[in-house]
Amino acid sequence: MEFSNRLKSLPTQFFATLVQKVSGAVAEGRDVINLGQGNPDQPTPEHIVKALQDAALNPLSHKYSPFRGINELKQAAAEFYKREYDVKIDPDTEVAIMFGTKIGLVELPLAMMNENDLMLLPDPGYPDYLSGVALANVRFDTMPLLEENNYLPDYSKLTAEQKIDAKLMYLNYPNNPTGAAATKEFFEETVALAKESDIAIVHDFAYGGIGFDDNKPVSFLQSEGAKDVGIEMYTLSKTYNMAGWRIGFAVGNPKMIEAINMIQDHLFVSLFPAIQSAAASALNESQQCVDELVALYEGRRNALVEACSKIGWDVKAPQGSFFTWLPVAKGYTSEEFADLLLEKVDVAVAAGNGFGTYGEGYIRVGLLVDEDRLVEAINRIEKLQLF
Repeated sequence: MEFSNRLKSLPTQFFATLVQKVSGAVAEGRDVINLGQGNPDQPTPEHIVKALQDAALNPLSHKYSPFRGINELKQAAAEFYKREYDVKIDPDTEVAIMFGTKIGLVELPLAMMNENDLMLLPDPGYPDYLSGVALANVRFDTMPLLEENNYLPDYSKLTAEQKIDAKLMYLNYPNNPTGAAATKEFFEETVALAKESDIAIVHDFAYGGIGFDDNKPVSFLQSEGAKDVGIEMYTLSKTYNMAGWRIGFAVGNPKMIEAINMIQDHLFVSLFPAIQSAAASALNESQQCVDELVALYEGRRNALVEACSKIGWDVKAPQGSFFTWLPVAKGYTSEEFADLLLEKVDVAVAAGNGFGTYGEGYIRVGLLVDEDRLVEAINRIEKLQLF
């Protein structure tokens, strides 16, 4: 038996390779400080767990869920967007429930594009965007995210041909891996481009709940006309430490929402209803847990940046997400530097080239261990005398 050509075309799973390297070092009994992961280290807040327990006891939760999700969660998503962003969402036509937003990001090209159509992707960017490209057998061009432009794509660099051919564009702010934030002006420029060139926009708002220095991340849908051209995907994984629960939703343009719902009608029978009820509780109830989580990450960010500064490592503090984007030491590629840190001082980081061509020269560090361990990691790196 052979795999299909479609399966053979899939890119190597970047994070699986990273996990394999770290697991090998740990298996040797080494004390590895793992800063390469993107897995939240805090537990899901107790009131959300309690909501799941209560819903799981309800016999109605044991039946098939409605294909397109329960009304309680769709209504909660609409109320969440009105409360947090003053964006009006129709729960019946402008919400799609998903098994985490990764599935939405991968399946949307299948639902909205034909073979050889063009999509535009950020570089550096989340590696799994390329999985959707391969499965749908579409073309892609990248938009460089450069420090001198605050890691925002420069639309003036798009060619006339790209503007004509592109059918779909992915954006992601606060950004993985750079930690950069978008502005309302940038999203307004995006809406104008989308209308002018007939490009559908997908904003991956995975880190929408995590903004620093009292700056709340901006929703794409807050820009006038955004729902005419695109959708936003919101996951509960990061904001509420629910990564293992696999639940998220998309909101916005009704036609794009219907495309997601249609393809999912054929792939799934929605999620366990009790998880959906718990997700509704997360969105509806007190957001104190979110405020506390953001304060925790900001404290870790400050500790890391300060420790880097002390050893002469010039690091730009991220504006959001739980990642920091650090330049590598002179004379090393991203992968060489990442391998050196793991081999010599037992510090695991993600090599920037794994996120795209323009990730070369950087590493990504997760703020997903205690402050003491973050500082210890930098102290270990200091011993290499690279800065």
